[in-house]
Amino acid sequence: MGKPTGFLEYNRETAKAQEPKNRIRHFDEFHEHLPMERQRLQGARCMDCGVPFCQSGMTLAGMTSGCPLHNLVPEWNELVYMGNWQEAYNRLHKTNNFPEFTSRVCPALCEKACTCSLNGEAVSTKENEYAIIENAYQKGYAAAKPPKVRTGKKVAVVGSGPSGLAAADQLNRRGHLVTVFERSDRIGGLLMYGIPNMKLEKHIIDRKVKIMEEEGITFVTGVDVGKDKKAKELLQEFDRVVLACGSSDPRDLDAPGRDAKGICFAVDFLAGNTKSLLDSDFADKKYVEVKGKNVVIVGGGDTGNDCVGTCIRHGCKSVTQIEMMPKAPDERAENNPWPQWPKVCKTDYGQEEAIAVFGKDPRVYETTVKEFVKDKAGNLAAVKTVKVGFQKEEKSGRMVMAEVAGSERELPCEVLIIAAGFLGSQKYVTDAFQVEVDGRRNVKTQADGFLTSVERVFTAGDMHTGQSLVVKAIRQGRECAREVDLSLMGYTNLAIQ
Repeated sequence: MGKPTGFLEYNRETAKAQEPKNRIRHFDEFHEHLPMERQRLQGARCMDCGVPFCQSGMTLAGMTSGCPLHNLVPEWNELVYMGNWQEAYNRLHKTNNFPEFTSRVCPALCEKACTCSLNGEAVSTKENEYAIIENAYQKGYAAAKPPKVRTGKKVAVVGSGPSGLAAADQLNRRGHLVTVFERSDRIGGLLMYGIPNMKLEKHIIDRKVKIMEEEGITFVTGVDVGKDKKAKELLQEFDRVVLACGSSDPRDLDAPGRDAKGICFAVDFLAGNTKSLLDSDFADKKYVEVKGKNVVIVGGGDTGNDCVGTCIRHGCKSVTQIEMMPKAPDERAENNPWPQWPKVCKTDYGQEEAIAVFGKDPRVYETTVKEFVKDKAGNLAAVKTVKVGFQKEEKSGRMVMAEVAGSERELPCEVLIIAAGFLGSQKYVTDAFQVEVDGRRNVKTQADGFLTSVERVFTAGDMHTGQSLVVKAIRQGRECAREVDLSLMGYTNLAIQ
């Protein structure tokens, strides 16, 4: 412990966000981070407790508590306080391939499980991580380090999201020749086109990809494996194949009027917005136009919030975010004790901006869409909503979601964005490789492993587990790489943690 009394002497201090009405004028990251000396004192707040739940990554009550990557949090928090930034980076990079991503987009499971948060405020671990990695780039610690020995073994990674990049990075470190195939025009997958620029500026991804290229990884964009390139070709050209294509089949809404013009999926809405921003600063108009329109977003998660923030930046007339579940409590319930993940209501940046612009929270709980109302030209004009709640089913006695009689309401709406999650992997990819999938359309593997039903084909990330967090996808990619390496070499020295 760098300073035993640090958590008593220093208050938690985090980056200051721009005021909502200022930050909605641009699509850039909007936090002003602490100077290094003040950030160093935040490292002193780490208690180096006997049981560091922050790095446990265990499942409690069906939820993950602590970091799934098992980051060596107390170690690098102490090194931050001591001012040993290079060793702090070395310790961080042992377990996390991409702290430049996680320090921006991770919901900080480590902080929610921090012992300091039991009777006070958690250590600002996520911001310490940000300081470590950005300092590492500035000082050159994060520069390319190509492997000194090559094995001659060739591995194809299909998909360049966090799990694919993590697997590629690990396998390249081992000395294998890795080629990453991405169907989009830019590398990054979910990181590039699924997360808006104000949460993760895309030059941050490009910066890391450039280093990975310098370390020997080959990136191929604009190639849709399963369509442009056959699975058989890949298996002929490479010794092993890793499928990391994500859970990219969006869940739809089945309601009358679904064919109305003006309905889109969140993944397409966010991707089109980011691509237009990067390609032309929106001059090409190749994005869903919401300026002056009433927007309804179906889905209350992070993606729905990202759509709220994006719509406000484009000058929507109004925005409503519909969520089927009840509002979570503002404080932990007695049946949700620390160090479980806190099931409390979180008002994220998009909702903050909606409150600042429109004077109210955009979220409407326990509600779903009953009908899409079209005008004479087939354009979406309104949505009919209905309240829903859990009711006991007479025959089975089970609690089921049902409509509340007489609760129908009509909202003006010219654009509706479906942010209701994903159903699993896309069929054309799994069919191309003839891999087995489970009932949720996730790719099946051997128990506690990553080898699919097809010899030499492995899988990792959301394609394997279903939609999850970036930090979990990185963990999956690391574990998958270890198994691939073992199958290639007969042994492995790749560390998971």
